[in-house]
Amino acid sequence: MARRATVALAAILLSTSSLGGAAMAQQQQEWFVPGQGQGGAQQQRPAQAPAQRPAQQQQRPAQRAVQPNPAPLPPGEQPPAAVIGIVDVPEVQRQSTAFNGVREEIEKRRAKLNDDLQKEQARWRDEQQALAAQRAGLSPEDLRTKERDLQDRVQDAQKIFRDRSRAIEQAAQGSLMEIEQALAVVIRQVASSRKVNLVLPRPLVIFNEPPFDLTPEVAVQLNKILKSVSVPAEDAPAPAANNNQRPAQNGNQGQQNRRN
Repeated sequence: MARRATVALAAILLSTSSLGGAAMAQQQQEWFVPGQGQGGAQQQRPAQAPAQRPAQQQQRPAQRAVQPNPAPLPPGEQPPAAVIGIVDVPEVQRQSTAFNGVREEIEKRRAKLNDDLQKEQARWRDEQQALAAQRAGLSPEDLRTKERDLQDRVQDAQKIFRDRSRAIEQAAQGSLMEIEQALAVVIRQVASSRKVNLVLPRPLVIFNEPPFDLTPEVAVQLNKILKSVSVPAEDAPAPAANNNQRPAQNGNQGQQNRRN
């Protein structure tokens, strides 16, 4: 009887354990367990990657090998034998009267612009110091008005100086472009007279015999056909002092209107 009870008890335990295992399996299938899905995906990726990479590596050489050879072109005209000439462009510019005239005019305008800017900046500092000295005797509204007027005048003057600087650079570029165009014509003329069909700039040549150098003749011819270049006149605005007085007057009128 004891053995039968033990066997029955063991059968019950086995049936309950199998039922519990089935229930656990069902719960694992029905419920999402964090980490298991990611782990499974991570285990599958290394298995797929080695299988795909060799296939890609095998396809690339096949694509490169399948490139058709270009059809040969018909025979063209053979270039002539090179007859070389050398031109030192900076040396030509140093000897050019037109180039030196443009450079002097542009430097003069830049110097004047710099002087005007320094004077204007000194005037701004003086007005700021005067406004700071009057701060104690002004009402908050009057102080804000004066500060705003000074800031507006400074911004307007800065815009004027930027426009002047841009106009100077544009005038310089236009004048230098005219000189470059004339220089290109002269180089062709001198090269044609010397039967030269290939002209190289000086920086590309390490050594040459004097007959290859076309610089002296090019400089002489350039001064003959282009002695000077007129730089466009600078459309200078009103003097800085007048520009600063007008906003101040407008500001004073505004203050009087507000007080009245």
